[in-house]
Amino acid sequence: MIPQKTVQELINKHSILEKDLSSGNMDKKIFAEKSKEYSDLNEIIGDAKKFVSFGKEKKDLEKILHDQNTDQELIKMAEKELEELKIQFEKNEKRLKLFLLPKDEADKKNAIIEIRAGTGGLEASLFAGDLFKMYEKVSHKKKWSLEVISISRSDAGGLKEVIASIKGNNIYSTLKYESGVHRVQRVPDTETQGRVHTSAATVAVLPEVEEVDLKINESDLRIDVFRAGGPGGQSVNTTDSAVRITHIPTGLSVSQQDEKSQHKNKAKGMKILRARIYELERTRIEKERSADRKNKIGTGDRSERIRTYNFPQGRVTDHRINLTLHKLEEFLEGEVFDEIIESLTLHAQEESLNNL
Repeated sequence: MIPQKTVQELINKHSILEKDLSSGNMDKKIFAEKSKEYSDLNEIIGDAKKFVSFGKEKKDLEKILHDQNTDQELIKMAEKELEELKIQFEKNEKRLKLFLLPKDEADKKNAIIEIRAGTGGLEASLFAGDLFKMYEKVSHKKKWSLEVISISRSDAGGLKEVIASIKGNNIYSTLKYESGVHRVQRVPDTETQGRVHTSAATVAVLPEVEEVDLKINESDLRIDVFRAGGPGGQSVNTTDSAVRITHIPTGLSVSQQDEKSQHKNKAKGMKILRARIYELERTRIEKERSADRKNKIGTGDRSERIRTYNFPQGRVTDHRINLTLHKLEEFLEGEVFDEIIESLTLHAQEESLNNL
């Protein structure tokens, strides 16, 4: 059970913030920070007040029940009210526990999504393309902004690799459970015997990091420029516009050649590199904090098989929570995407509550 003192502190903080914000004597930056904190507290302040008053209300009702002069009708009413009060208390406590869980500071950030064809040759590249189209459709429905940073197409018209930036509200918190191996089972167009093939693509979702969030020393970078290869205009292939940036301390490396400008390629490369360095450090800290990390969902491990898309049976199965939806086409259209995401989020919250 949550200590009464902890909940009372939330109520007191809400009251103090209310007074501070109505005073009018506050720096703009501090006002914005306190407004955000006040808004967050507003979501659970009602639950907090009911939680604190539970003890007194329970005591008053029990007093009625134990009073020998109380008539039977009033006793029945008090019994029913006490039962409802206890149920409500449990709900309030759960919401407060969720609010008090340690926040992932990356949840409200935008995201960089990286999709790569895995095992399965050309069929894997086609599936990588299908996944990217799915995320495009989800972004459109949610009014998110999706911008391609880098893209490499296969001979079959699929994607070998695509890296994109997605901007909007709480992007990372929604997409972070997508990291891992996505497996597809279907009959390829080139299969004459009608046999089902299994292919895979990997997805990595990283929180997008601004320069203010992560300082990278120029001395820690090795920057190589070279002539861009592959399809492109004459100016792309005849100038040293392509950039490879290596972060020496971590060994992480990013190559970027989609733009004609070396400066633009470097800026895009740094965006990806910052996200990867940030995620590497987050993963290291999380591993130190949690010995049972491998047992949790949403680890971000690219080698973990998280989901299977079975076309013959028209189903999509998330292996982390054993959830199957017989709505594969709708899922790929972005229609029922939230069903799985909400289930994954609730499961992760339950795990966190159990570990408190």
